[in-house]
Amino acid sequence: MTAQVPAPDDPRPQAPEPPLPSDCCDSGCAVCVHDSYAEDLQYYREQLAAWRARHPDAD
Repeated sequence: MTAQVPAPDDPRPQAPEPPLPSDCCDSGCAVCVHDSYAEDLQYYREQLAAWRARHPDAD
């Protein structure tokens, strides 16, 4: 059995880069870089789950 190769027009989603410790100013911003990262990570997980459903043999 060979693994299915994903189509080039449907690449696997890439995880967002986590913020560096120096990216947060610790001043209580309304939207902290950690908040943005958490939202990006949630979106990535949703997109990855959908991609895995389309490519069940890819992992």
